[in-house]
Amino acid sequence: MTSTRTAEEVREALTGGLAAAIAEKGYAATTIADVVMHARVSKRTFYEHFTDKEACLMALYEQGCVHLLAVVRSAATRGSSWKSMINDGVNAYLNALESMPAVTRTLLVEIQAAGPKAYRLRQQMQRRFADTLVEVVDAARAADPAIPKLSQLLAIALVGGVHEMMLQVSDPYTGAGPSFTSLAPAVDELVYAILTNPWSAGME
Repeated sequence: MTSTRTAEEVREALTGGLAAAIAEKGYAATTIADVVMHARVSKRTFYEHFTDKEACLMALYEQGCVHLLAVVRSAATRGSSWKSMINDGVNAYLNALESMPAVTRTLLVEIQAAGPKAYRLRQQMQRRFADTLVEVVDAARAADPAIPKLSQLLAIALVGGVHEMMLQVSDPYTGAGPSFTSLAPAVDELVYAILTNPWSAGME
């Protein structure tokens, strides 16, 4: 029964229910009935928290991204050198994605085809990921001022590049393919390549 749960817990159950349904059949085919079945609540409860399926999707996507951003920030601030800061942030990000397979399809694929509101939210969150990368690099530059400053444009390119790597090695529809964590060396190499090239500083 939902009466013993807080409003926040019910919302989390609903976004989790949507994630589970999307992982099974995709966003377009998912119905409110699917969501409430997974969340174990009534349709009435769903509409007490979300106006429609799109609103629930937006909450799910933002919730997943905010969690990943917090994980990256926390891990990257513990490094003793700029390389360890990058390594720790990359490993934490990939491990976090690995730990929530039901949400992965939404984050990597479904959000891109869910309409203009979802598109704008995705663009906003991609910029937040880029801003976080810039912050991590700025902190790394305190340890090694020779590292060029990372512009937001290059940071967005890095975010997009890592996203495409994940789509290339793992099928979000079936889960087939290598784990996301296997990408860590390649992602590290990509970041190092950007940060150790002096022309990076001019890409403002």
